[in-house]
Amino acid sequence: MRCVYSKDMGVTKSNLFTDEQNELAVFAKAFSHPARVAIIQYLIEKNACINGDLVQELGLAQATISQHLRELKEIGIIQGSIEGSKISYCINPLSWEEIKDRFNNLFNRIEPSSTEECC
Repeated sequence: MRCVYSKDMGVTKSNLFTDEQNELAVFAKAFSHPARVAIIQYLIEKNACINGDLVQELGLAQATISQHLRELKEIGIIQGSIEGSKISYCINPLSWEEIKDRFNNLFNRIEPSSTEECC
């Protein structure tokens, strides 16, 4: 998966880090806003939804929901399909597995017993 780097991670800064580090940062940013976490949780629970459902469920403005959906779609966490005049969104299972694997690889680099030797 090749992610799109965040707008606020300029070329002069992101080039100091590996592709893996940059991509993990982009994915982490997607989870850094509670509205995006709520959207992801809702999509997982419902296994699909229509944008209007999220407005009612989360109580946020349509424009706000749309902005968060756009950000999640840009990095591939969600995908959408047009159904008439509405767009239905769901978790992109391939991206989700890759993101999960990347974070698990990071989290599994340290053994729980090795933390006892720290500071």
